[in-house]
Amino acid sequence: MVCVDNSEFMRNADFPPTRLQAQEEAVSIICHSKTRSNPENNVGLLTLSNAPQVLTTLTTDVGRILAKLHQVQPNGSLNFATGIRIAHLALKHRQGKNHKMRIIVFIGSPLQMDEKELVKLAKRLKKEKVNVDIVNFGEEQENMDKLSTFIKTLNGEGGSGSHLVTIPPCPHLSDALITSPIVQGEDGSGAVGIGAPGFEFGIDPNEDPELALALRVSMEEQRARQEQEARAAAAAQGASAAAPSGGAQTPTDDNKNLEEALLEKALAMSFETSGKSDDKKASTSAPTTSESLPDFSTMSEAEQIRYALEMSLQPVHQANKTPSPDSPVPMETDDVDQKKVMISSQN
Repeated sequence: MVCVDNSEFMRNADFPPTRLQAQEEAVSIICHSKTRSNPENNVGLLTLSNAPQVLTTLTTDVGRILAKLHQVQPNGSLNFATGIRIAHLALKHRQGKNHKMRIIVFIGSPLQMDEKELVKLAKRLKKEKVNVDIVNFGEEQENMDKLSTFIKTLNGEGGSGSHLVTIPPCPHLSDALITSPIVQGEDGSGAVGIGAPGFEFGIDPNEDPELALALRVSMEEQRARQEQEARAAAAAQGASAAAPSGGAQTPTDDNKNLEEALLEKALAMSFETSGKSDDKKASTSAPTTSESLPDFSTMSEAEQIRYALEMSLQPVHQANKTPSPDSPVPMETDDVDQKKVMISSQN
């Protein structure tokens, strides 16, 4: 049996939006966890304020329990002892006698009970083999000592069947309960369906197909939005990384540009020297066609340097070169050949 607190204190907003609505979400998680951990488990619902009332008897229909839970409104003050006795009677008249009896109590109001009465109630429940789990929130500091005494008396020496979970103000009450022994169970097997692979998002599509579809669509939209943001961030990072690399030159590029400038200057000087020597020879020799410049873009640095050195040294070799006595004179040879042709024609 799940006992919920519906006193006037549940209007407080320290657990947003209110304690009552935070309690509803936590009860939903507990009911799904208990019914999915074992298909034979039954869950009931009971209110604790004023005259405690059984809203739902033991059932496996979680939707029926949640429908009744949404109708609960804050009213009156907490009546802990009467609510626990009624929950015990509901469990005692259960159909499956082999099932263990457990009461889960939400307390978000000050506990107006004497400690001796709590100890007496705990001893009676222990005798009946009833385990009690208490979720202490809202007024956790005020109720801590009394509830601790109640759970210790119920468990006895070395016992661990009952649990007290104290939760300080936080954004989500249900998140704090997911990892608690109340949901996990003694062996950690109670959280079936809460993030388990059997049911996506912790919701059975057969029970609420519209909610499961809405959650799936929302998840897909969120995943697509995250992927789009990741692509935009990667593109922006790539653009910022390419901007400085394209605008700035490395020291290696500067050295290369300096070498190319020096090489072009050397080639220009070599052509100027060769041009002057050609002008001096123009009066004594026939004009010659100068060689066209090679394509420097297809030449390596070593080939360009070698070509520059050859061009710069070429005028020096030509100036130092003297015709040898045995070397033929082109013009004289041509005259001799012409004379031979004329004599042969006269004969």
